[in-house]
Amino acid sequence: MTPVTSDLVRSWQWDTATPASRLAHRIRVTDPEGCQVALLGLPDDLGVRLNGGRPGAAGGPRAFREALARYGAGAPGSIQWPQIYDAGDVVPGSSLTETHTRVTRAAERLLELGLLPVGVGGGHDLTFPLVRALAQRKQEPLTGIYLDAHLDVREEDGSGMPFRRLVEECGVRALHVRGLDPFSNSREHLNWFRSHGGRTSGFGAADEWPDGPLFVSLDLDVLDQSVAPGVSAGNPAGWRVQEAEAWARAAGAHPGVGSFDLMELSPPWDEGGRTARVAARLFLAFLQGVEARPQNDEARIRKERGGGAAP
Repeated sequence: MTPVTSDLVRSWQWDTATPASRLAHRIRVTDPEGCQVALLGLPDDLGVRLNGGRPGAAGGPRAFREALARYGAGAPGSIQWPQIYDAGDVVPGSSLTETHTRVTRAAERLLELGLLPVGVGGGHDLTFPLVRALAQRKQEPLTGIYLDAHLDVREEDGSGMPFRRLVEECGVRALHVRGLDPFSNSREHLNWFRSHGGRTSGFGAADEWPDGPLFVSLDLDVLDQSVAPGVSAGNPAGWRVQEAEAWARAAGAHPGVGSFDLMELSPPWDEGGRTARVAARLFLAFLQGVEARPQNDEARIRKERGGGAAP
């Protein structure tokens, strides 16, 4: 398999001395063969700046990886992990449109390789080009689930536009948002969201999710700023980490989820690296969910019975 080309991404070099007891020891950077999940860094915050947010999310992928490197892999046999390929960081373009084009191209390549892309950003506008790659490959429209204090359905370019663009340009048929802050959204945006079938209530992480192909996006500002200060827009009345973790694990476990992202990690505002560590933990929860997908359960049973891995 040929990984994403170097003209699109800048590789991340994990420390070769990382102990085998750390999850990072298992992450591949050159050969995606046999991997299920692909990390894709999205180090750009032009969209945040265009919308008047706090700059700094361009450093999110680096901070995320540094936090992830400190997590263990669990006791032998206690936790099963899918194989991870780190595709590196998309190199930003000279404009928002060019950066979005590059993100879509990189995500297309990962999907061609049969990998499940996990974007780490970066401004939330980058969810649009990441999911666009998935939408272009599906024969039926996607449903979007996003965890966010904001609707992000602005008409103008910037970090607040991804879900409007996904509906208008990529045919996303339904949007479900959880964690919305009613004091941080305009009536105009709420009216647009509802008029296009958007829902702010309904199923929870433990309930049965919609059928068909899905994408899930987690903006870290859905979390309370007491546990996640390092975001582009702090949330004084957000979720607990455990609540977001349940959603991340459920997203990983759902066989219809074709892309996942963790967005708006902003290191300059992240006292003690707390938000980066939370983001890494949410990624681990997602991985646990992926490993629990039905096809992985079947392969594990066959292996335990001596029948080998699934074809």
